[in-house]
Amino acid sequence: MDLSIIIVNYKTLELTSNCLDSIYEANMKGINFEVIVVDNASEDGSIEAIEGHYPQVKIIKNSENLGFSKANNMGIRSSVADFILLLNSDTIVEGNTIGDALAFMRNHRHVGALGCKVLLESGALDLACKRSFPTPTNGIYHSLKLDKRFPKSKRFGEYNLTFVDEDKICSVDCIMGAFMMVSRQAIDAVGLLDEDYFMYGEDVDWCYRIKKAGFQIIYYPKVRIFHYKKASGIGKRNPKTIEAFYDSMGIFYQKHYRGKYNPLTTNAVLWGTQVMKKLALRRNR
Repeated sequence: MDLSIIIVNYKTLELTSNCLDSIYEANMKGINFEVIVVDNASEDGSIEAIEGHYPQVKIIKNSENLGFSKANNMGIRSSVADFILLLNSDTIVEGNTIGDALAFMRNHRHVGALGCKVLLESGALDLACKRSFPTPTNGIYHSLKLDKRFPKSKRFGEYNLTFVDEDKICSVDCIMGAFMMVSRQAIDAVGLLDEDYFMYGEDVDWCYRIKKAGFQIIYYPKVRIFHYKKASGIGKRNPKTIEAFYDSMGIFYQKHYRGKYNPLTTNAVLWGTQVMKKLALRRNR
């Protein structure tokens, strides 16, 4: 089989249905593919509806919300294709997006993961679709919004590569899990998503390991999707979402950077993420 498309569903019937419609309406001629929906105990009738409307979809039902990483890993383990596409339930793919992305990866075997151009509902670029690995320095510049003030600066714009032409195919550090096509070869080399991440950060971690293993990460803006960001998941203002976002920063740093920076920097970063989490939770009350 050529491609396994994995979608995690959590109480997003309309979004997931729209996403599935866009897949089955796309130009998939000549592609032998499967779609796997992993449901994180939605209990809202969404899976029953999907089963009725899309009998060709393979569905994995969880008895509890296991998070994004664990759910995707369940889908990957049950998949059989040479390439895997992680696709958010709150996305719409355009007609040639999946086919053209797959063709690029087939023709460039050194590419371990590929991401496309991701547009928000407003039509603006989702900046996270092409970025560098987070570091203490570029994280500070990003927090201070210096990348917005000086988007063409390689120094200040490193976090989201704002100085890179959004329409240029290029090798990057990281793409986003909303649309992430990964080769089976890369997965066999580095393993599955790290399940220490409940949600957020798992895509950055995977890219870090894939690149470290010698594969390229490609931003491929010749094709695109629309991302209805923050419409899916466990709720835009749910405290668990906020906690997962900031905790993922600490997990990534502890795993990959603890021995890279001096103790003072390490303690400052870890302390800073916890302060930002508390402030975010307080603002959310």
